[in-house]
Amino acid sequence: MSGAVANFCPFPETFRLEDGDGPWQPQGDRFTNGQPGRHGDAGMKGVKTMRILAIASIFLATLLLQGCGYNTLQVQDEQVKSAWSEVLNQYQRRSDLIPNLVATVKGYAEQEQAVLTGVTEARAKASQIQVNADDPASLAAFQAAQGEVTSALSRLLVTVENYPDLKSDQNFRDLQAQLEGTENRITVARNRYIQAVQDYNVTVRQFPTNLTAMIFGYKVKPNFTVENEAEISKPPAVDFTKPAGGTASSG
Repeated sequence: MSGAVANFCPFPETFRLEDGDGPWQPQGDRFTNGQPGRHGDAGMKGVKTMRILAIASIFLATLLLQGCGYNTLQVQDEQVKSAWSEVLNQYQRRSDLIPNLVATVKGYAEQEQAVLTGVTEARAKASQIQVNADDPASLAAFQAAQGEVTSALSRLLVTVENYPDLKSDQNFRDLQAQLEGTENRITVARNRYIQAVQDYNVTVRQFPTNLTAMIFGYKVKPNFTVENEAEISKPPAVDFTKPAGGTASSG
């Protein structure tokens, strides 16, 4: 009985499949049909096919992203950031000039305390603003504060016309040249930023790049608002070489 059990095996040592493959032989805990590389090669081919499909998918996705403006959005977004940095840089340059300008004017026209205080306070207010160029309210507050600085400086420069000795002061004339150059650079920087934002916003809004922008989170950016578009291309006049007119000339 025990011998019969010992000789019983549900799998014969050798058998053939109905499709003609074989003979199959036991190899450890599995069977092989005498072609050991057959199933291994099929697995390797499957892996290679998957790799090829993955590479092709990446290539196709790259082409689709290029065709849908992804690279254009990236480039224009960086251009906007660069233009904005230049705007901040030039406004900061002007802000750095103001203390010396006020101190120089004060030495000749201390009685103009209201005008001098107005410039100082406007500068302080503008310097306290933490602007976020992507937030319309924050950008509007920044623009308003810088506008107040411009207005205060304009009033100060009008006052200077009444003080010929101040206008001839070498330190003041040096500040005049620096301020004039800075105002010009502010105008140029603002114009470049406005144009960069306009180009970016057009790309974000137009089809099919609007779909890409929506997928990757690119949104329309706020821009500077200009009541009179002609004014933005004309920096404030800073000229102390003209002879004083009106009361000063008659005196």
